Amino acid sequence: MDLKQCKKTIDSGLNAGKFIIVIGKCVVKYEGRAASKLSEGDRALIIKKDGTFLVHQSKGMTAINYQGPGAAILTNFDSDNNKLSVSAVRKTKNSLPGNVREQIVVTFNTVNFADAFDLTDDKKLKVFGTEDELSNLLMQDLHLIEPGLLPVQQESPLAKGQIDILARDKNGAFVVIEVKRRQAELAAVSQLKRYVEEVSKKKNTTVRGILCAPSMSENAKKMLDNYNLEFYKLNYEISNPSAKIIGLEKKQKILGEY
Repeated sequence: MDLKQCKKTIDSGLNAGKFIIVIGKCVVKYEGRAASKLSEGDRALIIKKDGTFLVHQSKGMTAINYQGPGAAILTNFDSDNNKLSVSAVRKTKNSLPGNVREQIVVTFNTVNFADAFDLTDDKKLKVFGTEDELSNLLMQDLHLIEPGLLPVQQESPLAKGQIDILARDKNGAFVVIEVKRRQAELAAVSQLKRYVEEVSKKKNTTVRGILCAPSMSENAKKMLDNYNLEFYKLNYEISNPSAKIIGLEKKQKILGEY
């Protein structure tokens, strides 16, 4: 593709607020908080209408160079050397005019493809099976974890963080329940221990702690046992439009029904 024509395609797309893709052989330079240079290779440049600027190689999910939303996009065609440069530029808030903080310059020697597209997508990603959703489901019937468990408060705030579920067991003891959607690691156990200790000080009584997760690492299990905390294996299925905890039935009143 002719590089001069490619510049017109990019400029037209920028002016129209379109999604732009350019594929070709290029060199990539970065200047700013550090400096880097990526030698010549075949790459894809993606420019979004909010100024997001991404340079992708043929493998991997992550862009090899990028600028986030808000970058100023500039193009320049060097007719003497037949090269096309596309730059993403950011300035510091307190910089003098023209004082560039960081920039990425992609210089194309050849372009195989370049086009601009109207993309309309205002949909937000809906994640099913979040920890909040699992916590909400458990609130419908804490008997699944242990007979006699009754909810006291959901998302109870603490000095650092918040408890997923605060409950009482059949003997009236407070129980801190922490929910994890993936395998529980050492950090989850430390978090539960911290919550249990803080609630114990506030209530001036012994407090139990239960960690709910699909599985637990060996090191986390050892730490859990050492702290005298408990584990409940949380089995759930993900489907659209919701998650489902295996064995859960709504037998228990939720907070607003008491």
